[in-house]
Amino acid sequence: MKAVMVMFDSLNRHMLPPYGCDWTHAPNFQRLAERSAAFDRSYICSMPCMPARRDLHTGRPNFLHRSWGPLEPFDDSVPRMLRQNGVSSHLISDHYHYWEAGGATYHTQYSTWEFFRGQEGDPWKGQVADPPKVDAAGRNAATNVWHRQDRINREFMRREQDFSQAKTFDAGVEFINRNASEDNWFLQIETFDPHEPFYAHRSFKDRYPEHYANYDGPLHDWPPYSKVTETREQIEHMRYEYASLLTMCDSKLGNILDLMDEHGMWDDTMLVVWTDHGFLLGEHDMWAKCWMPFYEEIAHTPFFVWDPRSGVQGERRQSLVQPSIDLGPTLLDFFDLEPTADMTGKPLTDVVAKDEPQREAAIFGQHGHQVNCVAGRYAYMRGPAAEDNQPLYDYTLMPTRMKAHFSVNELRGNMELADPFSFTKGCQTMKIRSGGRGGIHRYGSLLFDLENDPKQERPLDDPAVEERMTAHMKRLMQECSAPEEQYERLGLD
Repeated sequence: MKAVMVMFDSLNRHMLPPYGCDWTHAPNFQRLAERSAAFDRSYICSMPCMPARRDLHTGRPNFLHRSWGPLEPFDDSVPRMLRQNGVSSHLISDHYHYWEAGGATYHTQYSTWEFFRGQEGDPWKGQVADPPKVDAAGRNAATNVWHRQDRINREFMRREQDFSQAKTFDAGVEFINRNASEDNWFLQIETFDPHEPFYAHRSFKDRYPEHYANYDGPLHDWPPYSKVTETREQIEHMRYEYASLLTMCDSKLGNILDLMDEHGMWDDTMLVVWTDHGFLLGEHDMWAKCWMPFYEEIAHTPFFVWDPRSGVQGERRQSLVQPSIDLGPTLLDFFDLEPTADMTGKPLTDVVAKDEPQREAAIFGQHGHQVNCVAGRYAYMRGPAAEDNQPLYDYTLMPTRMKAHFSVNELRGNMELADPFSFTKGCQTMKIRSGGRGGIHRYGSLLFDLENDPKQERPLDDPAVEERMTAHMKRLMQECSAPEEQYERLGLD
């Protein structure tokens, strides 16, 4: 048996044809939906990038215990478990956060791996001279090191085949062509796209001729993490820039589907296509993610599974799933391996085969932000009880953030040893006092009826429903051994 996982970053469900979008050019996502089970109730778990990947490896939520960081010494890793049990695991990615301090322990869990550089502000090409000046607006016109590096990187990605996404998928094609006749392997093809900035080759912009034929404005494909202040025309242009990159993703996905056909792989190869989260493109008058509540556009994700054991294709699934924690146990089940006792995710075998429910409710969030719960028709966002968003701690043996270690000042006087959690295999961890995390407290707690208010424009005031959602939240927090102070932070008994 073989398995191929295609993972995108910031892939918006509501902009895909299988989920009702009628203006983006993405025929291969529609083709995929016709060859797989498409999930209608797929939700995120830990946010954002590397926390979601820690979920994937460990099969459990981690956002209640620490912020962005690497795999811990006590963490399970599904790719490592596959490798140790005779299943070759291979990672191909251009997701440059794997190269940073807060992601450096992930790729080494695979049997083999390869990376392609150049996304966003990845410190890739060394250049002393400034890049050529361009007419740019917003973040594209910023002068800091990160944005300057992005402009340098783009100079080396002019042809379609030079784009890091193209290189990533080309390497995936090469792997499949070499190994299609072999058995017992898992391939993870993971691209940073369509994450911002929305830099796509011109040929994919040409799929939207009515917009680009009339656009003569500045380079503007990198949205801010803030409230919308742009004009209606600028907002529309940013959405087309996203759509163009989405179309590039669709084209590369089509190459993988072609190989599944060409090599007759549908008989013995699982295919999974998913994303870590969505992205706001002006909805709720906001750009981006992470600094605002996790509305449906961010939390409700596209998800597709082809499982050759059941052969289900062209069907929809209504069961509530969380790919970031469910896919690890699903892959283990596919290769006849058992999940560990620490995994709280559920194998999706019977969900794919017959839409058998696996959970009544799901929790998700980001360390120090609202804790969110979805169950039935309702979504509940629980905000902190205190204005300072305390008490809040990071629990870790790997004190790194995205790009650097925790500072000496953070560790000095703010760190103590904590008792082991149920999943730390008897290890004590550092317990490090954490900051307030971006002022998320100002949004408080919010309750929405997704059936009658799918755009989440009218928060409910319904104590009975809030009490039921709170009960789900507390039960799920207990299942993943949430730190005691998280209940205090959220004002929960």
